[in-house]
Formats: sequence, C-alpha cells, structure tokens
Amino acid sequence: MEDVTNPPFRKFCKEFGADWLYSEFVSADALVRSVDRSLKKLHISPEERPVTIQIYGRFIDAMVEAAKLVEAVEPDFIDLNFGCPVKRVAQKGAGAGLLKDIPLMVEMARQVAQAVRIPVTAKTRLGWDQEHIVIDEVAERLQDVGIRALAIHGRTRSQMYTGQADWNPIARVKSNPRIRIPIIGNGDIISPQSAKEAFDKYGVDGVMIGRATVGRPWIFRQIRHYFETGEVLPALPVSEQIRILKEQVDLAIEWIDEVRGILHMRRHVAAMFKGLPHFRNLRIELLRASSRAALWGVLERVEREYGDCVEEGAS
Repeated sequence: MEDVTNPPFRKFCKEFGADWLYSEFVSADALVRSVDRSLKKLHISPEERPVTIQIYGRFIDAMVEAAKLVEAVEPDFIDLNFGCPVKRVAQKGAGAGLLKDIPLMVEMARQVAQAVRIPVTAKTRLGWDQEHIVIDEVAERLQDVGIRALAIHGRTRSQMYTGQADWNPIARVKSNPRIRIPIIGNGDIISPQSAKEAFDKYGVDGVMIGRATVGRPWIFRQIRHYFETGEVLPALPVSEQIRILKEQVDLAIEWIDEVRGILHMRRHVAAMFKGLPHFRNLRIELLRASSRAALWGVLERVEREYGDCVEEGAS
C-alpha cells in the first residue's frame, strides 16, 4: 500500500470504521539515513489510534535502529514487513525475500522485539512459492521470539497478487494449539460477505483489507453494518462518492502539495465510479487532470451526468 495509506487516507478509513490502521511501509535503511520522504511517513495523529508503523529491510542492524526511531514517535505497534512481493524489495532480500531465509527473519524479529518497549507485530505470506509453504513454521518461530500478532496474506510471493488467496493455511495456523498470538487474515477481502466468511469459516482474530480500500474507504462502514445487522448497506450514490473524493483531494494537497497531491489521488480516482455506462472518456479526463480546478471541473460534469447513479452504475 505504498503511497496509499498516508495520514489523509488513514483519516477516512478511521472515520468509516476501521479498527486498526497501518502506515505505508517505510524503508529501514532510509530511516537510518534520515531521508526526508521516509521520515514524513512517521507522522501519526491522535485520531488514528490504534495505529501501526510498518518497516522493512534486509539488515538486522538497520531494522533495529529504525525500530528505535519509530518508537520515538509513539505508535501503538511496530510492524515488520516480511511479505512485500515486489521485485525491488523481495529480490534484494527484504519483505517476502526473507521467506527464503527464515533464520534471518526470525533473528531480525527477535532483535527488534527486544530493542523496543512497544509491541512488535509482523506480516508475511504463505511462502516463497507453492513448493515452499512455510507459514506453519514461520508462525511458531516468530511467536516464540516475541512477535505479538501475525498477519498472513494467503498467497505466496511468486503469486504476487494473482489468482485467489488460499485461506486454508491461515486457518491451519490459527487452529495450531501452540499459537497463542492473534492471527490476522489477508487476501481478497472485498466485501462484507467475504469479511464475515473469514471469521466464520477460517476462525481468524481479525482481517486486513488493503487493495479493496483504494477508492473505497467506506468499505469499513459497509462491513461493520453487515456484522451488526446482517444487512447490506445500499451502494453509495455517485454524488456522495464525489463529495468524499473532493475531501480526500483537499487533504492530500494539504499534506503534500497540489501537483503531488493530485498525482497521489489518481489511483483512488481510477478505482472509483465502477460500472458507470459510457464513462471511459470522463475517466481519462479525471486521470489527466493536473490541478484541483481541472479535477473539480471534470467532477462537476460527472455529477451532472451520473449523480443519481450508485457505485455499481445502476440508476
């Protein structure tokens, strides 16, 4: 969720009912070198709590030092990313790359957990590939060296984000009598129904939602309402989506600047207004807008043409 879960976006997720927020993942090496862009990722606000700052790296010393720097800004948790599959991270031995060197992963977790006073959690995947599903061993060993909760994505590194997440290994870890820490499931939670199935069928202690929040931070409200009432909330009208998007844009611009704030919001814009008929040209215009004024102008046209539609495109 690089360039997604910054403070403005986390604000919306919290307002819509998220229980626990994660920062963008932060390079331990960059923190140690005091890179401004990485230091900015450590910003948290009181209304976000509980909030986790997530770090990644391939060297134990750097991860320990970065964890101490993170602790100084007083998040509720520090999370160790052992799951990022992207080439620039995993092929260098960080993120999911550590699934190829479990002893190093475990020793890194042990030293970080011992170096800070706040709880340390971790996130990982099932294994490097389908021939090396190691999550059962990894879960026990991380717990034994002080990891306080474990989030598991139900894919291997080689799968990246393709195919379907396999929750059966996650359920197996959760049912392991040796496991005492909370197990959080991740992968393909895209609706209230899939979130409920994760709890009911696989027995997890929590679910983590990533890509499904992009352009749709209200998914948390939909899930919470479904859990509490068994009813599915009506889809958001396009006019309401536009109101939310404009507020997100304003906050992103305030957080960064106008040019970069607009660029940051493009992935959210691209994920919104799904299913609207004959929308392709307007979507292209939205994605090409390079200023707030230009974006507002296109959104006014969207509202005139589609304001009464709901998010699936039904009138």
